[in-house]
Amino acid sequence: MNLLPVKNYYKKILHVSLPAIAGLSTQMVVSMVDSAMIGRIEDTTYALAAMGIGVLATWALVSFFSSLATGTHVIVARRFGQANYLECGNTLNNSLMISLFIGTIVALVGVFFAADIANFFASDNKVAKYASEYLFFRFLGIPFFLISVSYRGFFFGISKTKIFMISGILTNLFNIIFNYIFIYGEFGMPKMGLAGAGLGSTLATFSDVLFYLIIILLPSYRKRFQNFKKFKVDLEIIKGIFKISLPVSFQNVFVLIGFLSFVSITGIIGTKEQAATQAIISTLFMSFLPLFGFGAAVQTLVGNNLGAKKFKLAKLYGFETAKVATIFTILLGIIFLTIPQYVLLIITNDWGIIEMAKPALRIAGFTQMFYATGVVLANGLQAAGRMVFVMKAEMITNLFIFVPLAYLLGVVLDFGLTGAWFALPGYIIIYSGAVFMKYNSKNWNTSIPINLEN
Repeated sequence: MNLLPVKNYYKKILHVSLPAIAGLSTQMVVSMVDSAMIGRIEDTTYALAAMGIGVLATWALVSFFSSLATGTHVIVARRFGQANYLECGNTLNNSLMISLFIGTIVALVGVFFAADIANFFASDNKVAKYASEYLFFRFLGIPFFLISVSYRGFFFGISKTKIFMISGILTNLFNIIFNYIFIYGEFGMPKMGLAGAGLGSTLATFSDVLFYLIIILLPSYRKRFQNFKKFKVDLEIIKGIFKISLPVSFQNVFVLIGFLSFVSITGIIGTKEQAATQAIISTLFMSFLPLFGFGAAVQTLVGNNLGAKKFKLAKLYGFETAKVATIFTILLGIIFLTIPQYVLLIITNDWGIIEMAKPALRIAGFTQMFYATGVVLANGLQAAGRMVFVMKAEMITNLFIFVPLAYLLGVVLDFGLTGAWFALPGYIIIYSGAVFMKYNSKNWNTSIPINLEN
């Protein structure tokens, strides 16, 4: 086959990835603004520690189902590569049904067990109380979140990442406004503190669903994909979404349980250390969320080209995107290494927490340079049908290397917070290396579990 000039690859990569990065980066901004707002209320140390538990616990539960976006994305990308637009719309319809059903169940379970989850992971009663209140309101928004996830997977699959970008900007703008109102009790609303951040996020997620509904009803999308005109329950698509999504769901749960366990380990070291860890994690979103944008672009580009049977081009897009993402993490890593205190100042003005977090942020800043390869090529493998391999690589490196090593260094050997964070490089480098070798192998691509020949 005739391959395009290298500059054309980068042009296509940036065309798909930059809007996705912009949309995801708005989430980063909201996370940092939320942390900054919470970092300036009373009981900052307890509230930040509770926020760390609340954010990770929420995602540990919903991420098992939020990977419905991956199943939707992969199937739609293949169908779009085949120019089978009616099946793209049919995939979205069935994905939305799944999201509404599962989202309602998960929300009810989460609301009921919010206090139990908080008490399990918090070593301090005050931290547990704040985390419980935050979790209650966040769980209420899970159905809206999962519906948005289905729409995101659809628009990523048809290469319309700009829709997601606009969605992210609007939704997260509402998130900041709602959080400000309810955290501080502005415009006659009650002053809710950390719980207000949970309520604000749920209201913003609901507005996101309304946005996507308006977009999908526009004539250009309604006529091409005929979502509502051709609505039908398709068991093959439902099974395919689950078979693709479940390994990714388990992978995400392993990541979040691992980091939640890590936050709990830092809580054993001390409450202030736990607050410092939350500040570092919020800071790392500056790197991680854009990487997920590059990963989403790879799933689209690999999926579209595999659907069109352009196998060499599909594989090449993974490597070229990994190069671009690595350049980004190197530039950001330099900032983390040289001026960590000023980066942390965005999150909190508590200089005690900042000084404690500085060495660990330098470790994380160095390590995340290697994470670009892992994230990008893992998404490429998922689009190529190798979801189970990526899941196994994550489980082994996160739960059996990262968490035990953090406990050994931070608690058993008493190296404190910095020692615990020294476990991160081992996890990231081994994981990224395993993903790279698999993607570079001859059997990197396999059939996804749905008939795409019709």
